[in-house]
Amino acid sequence: MVQPTEKLPEILAAHRFYLGLTLDGQKDNSDCYFLECQGFKRTQDAIEICEVTPNKWGAAVKGQVVRTKLPGNVKSGNITLRRGTIANSMVFWKWFEEVQNGKWAKQRKLMALSIYSQANQEEARFELAGAWPASYKMADFNARSTDLHIEELEIAFEEFKRVK
Repeated sequence: MVQPTEKLPEILAAHRFYLGLTLDGQKDNSDCYFLECQGFKRTQDAIEICEVTPNKWGAAVKGQVVRTKLPGNVKSGNITLRRGTIANSMVFWKWFEEVQNGKWAKQRKLMALSIYSQANQEEARFELAGAWPASYKMADFNARSTDLHIEELEIAFEEFKRVK
C-alpha cells in the first residue's frame, strides 16, 4: 500500500520535450524548438552459435545440437527533427551544408533530448554523441494551405545513452 507521504512516479508526456543542440560553441538554443522528434532507436543484434555436444540425442548415435544466442553489435537509428521554419534562421542549413561540402569531421556534435514533467522539471535526459545532419527537407509549398511551413532534418549519430 502506498503511504500518503510517498511521491508516486510521474508518467511523462510525449509533448513535453526540449531538444538542446549546440553548434559551433553557441550557448543560445533559440534555434532549437521542434514540433516533433522521431526515430530514437537502439538495437543489438543477436548472434546465434550452433555447436554439437558429445551428449547422445535420442536413439541416434549423433551428438546433441545446442544453440546459444550472444549479444552482437549495437546499432543506432537516425532521428528526424521537424519544426516550423524560422524565417531568419540559417543555422541548420549551414550545418548541413558544411557536412555536404566534405567538412563533416568538424561538424559532429553532441545533442541532448530532455523530457520534462508537468511541473516543468527535467525528468529524463538522453545524449546523442557524434551527431551530424544526414538529410535536410522542406515541406511542399501550396498557395491554398494555411499550415505552418515545416523544415525537417534527419540526424545520424553514433552513441545514444540515457544520462538521467
